[in-house]
Amino acid sequence: MQGNLMYTLGQAAEMTKIITEEDVFLFAGITGDRNPVHISKEFAAKTRFGERIAHGILTAGLISAVIGMKLPGPGCLYVSQTLQFLGPVKIGDEITARAEIVEVISEKRLRLRTQCINQRKETVLDGEAIIVPPRPVRGKQANS
Repeated sequence: MQGNLMYTLGQAAEMTKIITEEDVFLFAGITGDRNPVHISKEFAAKTRFGERIAHGILTAGLISAVIGMKLPGPGCLYVSQTLQFLGPVKIGDEITARAEIVEVISEKRLRLRTQCINQRKETVLDGEAIIVPPRPVRGKQANS
């Protein structure tokens, strides 16, 4: 998408990732969120989930990857993101993060619907992002 400064309603991109135990432990270490529902099998077994679940923001991070790497891609900037966590993501779940342009606010702003869907086709996260698409640097050629 980089270099293509024309955006249209319905343009979409996605990526899929299997959430691993290592992902959860690394995220816990990076953020300091060591809530035992994420890292302790014993604790999580006694919760309503019955097993460990991934951090909600770890799941949301997949949306950031789609926006930052695919649509609109490198050079874009987040302005805002809403998130509704609709279901748990468990270790071993295959999550598809998706972003779709729902409004071209201006050449400097896009509104995207953002979602994460598991391997059972259940939406586990729904939201909306406002982003600034990448723009060429003034006075410079794009490939210089």
